Amino acid sequence: MSGSVSPNYRERNSTADRALDILLMFTDAQLVVSGNAVAERLGVARSTAYRYLQSLVNSRFLEEAPGGGFRLGLRVLEIARLARRSYGLSEVALPAMTALADDIGGTILLTRRTEGLVVCVDRAESASGAVRITYERGSTLPLNAGASALVLLAWIPEEEARRLLETADLQRFTPATLTDVDTLIRRLAHIRRSGYSVTRGELDPDVIGIAAPIRNDQQQVVAAVSFTALSSRVFSEAETEIAQKLLKTAQEIGDRLSSVAD
Repeated sequence: MSGSVSPNYRERNSTADRALDILLMFTDAQLVVSGNAVAERLGVARSTAYRYLQSLVNSRFLEEAPGGGFRLGLRVLEIARLARRSYGLSEVALPAMTALADDIGGTILLTRRTEGLVVCVDRAESASGAVRITYERGSTLPLNAGASALVLLAWIPEEEARRLLETADLQRFTPATLTDVDTLIRRLAHIRRSGYSVTRGELDPDVIGIAAPIRNDQQQVVAAVSFTALSSRVFSEAETEIAQKLLKTAQEIGDRLSSVAD
């Protein structure tokens, strides 16, 4: 109903748009803006530009720069901190995972370890309609089988990895599953040298897994991104190429995690 709309609605909307225009003037190359530049950008008189600027200063979105002009204020930093906190691992990783799934096919998994549990956090699949390997979100994976679990163990201290393996129920899922702790420890050392993990038929028969570690800004392995597909669809010659793409995706996810971290 028109009678319920405030007569100042359009003015308030216009003011908000112009405030955003001012904030969007800031770039890496322009960390300080002048009143004259704002007036020119908005096409308004200097007095009007300064009124907008003063409103942003009062709300702490801007502050006066020591050498003159205006710079971004503390309120912007507070909002950026809240924005960073709103991003979870899945939100950060899924765009890169989806792009990788579309590139190489198969299923792309995001996993992380919590003490003796390896959990599938999320997954992405290509739209090509290829045969899909089912690992549901929230499902747990064994410590001793599968590329994801092994890559998550490979970069923790050896004594911690040994403790986890010795206290876990190391099941044999296929004839290729490793259950001997010393053999697994040697396998983890090989993964560290390679930079990634490859398993064939160790968790599920006829399934290949290739996994790469995701690191935070302190270079700690916090998660893994992995590729799974039917072994018959992936020749051994293609393993290195897929692994390199996984490593690149893991790096991309890690960089973005670092950029949104407190």
